[in-house]
Amino acid sequence: MIKNLFRSLLYRMRGDYTTEKLVNLGLKVGNNFSRLEGVIIDPAHCWLIEIGDNVTLAPRVHILAHDASTVHYLGYAKIGKVTIGSRVFIGASTVVLPNVSIGDDVIVGANSTVTKNLESGYVYVGNPAHKLCSTEEFIQKNNMLMKKCPCYGEEYTTRANIDETKKEQMKNELENTCGFVK
Repeated sequence: MIKNLFRSLLYRMRGDYTTEKLVNLGLKVGNNFSRLEGVIIDPAHCWLIEIGDNVTLAPRVHILAHDASTVHYLGYAKIGKVTIGSRVFIGASTVVLPNVSIGDDVIVGANSTVTKNLESGYVYVGNPAHKLCSTEEFIQKNNMLMKKCPCYGEEYTTRANIDETKKEQMKNELENTCGFVK
């Protein structure tokens, strides 16, 4: 209870809204929703936004159900529903614009701009976001890469208070390659 109160006060001081506050305003969110630091979900029209199960929004993602670029010229902001399916990952600093539907099993690469509907089962990247490959191809490619590259357990994260020895080990092992961490 005290933790939730502290988090709510912190969000209010930063001008942010907690997921719980947005849900109270009408946002629809499925199970296992992960919203990382700096994510903005349009508080002015959050009731137009629906998010499915097992969705992760990486840091600084913006989900917008309104576009105020027309206000100066028309006196009105453009608005539209935003629907995000299930098992979706949206990469850091991505912007999702109004009137967009993102299907199930979609990965959106970091720093993308989603301006149109994204079909289920694909990886999208870029500005504007375009289809790169199927999600299945992406997973297979990275599964093969995992067999060649270093893989680290949770003890190699700040969640588990990684020590200096493990940090140095990772730096050395990842000198000329990528790796994977739990």
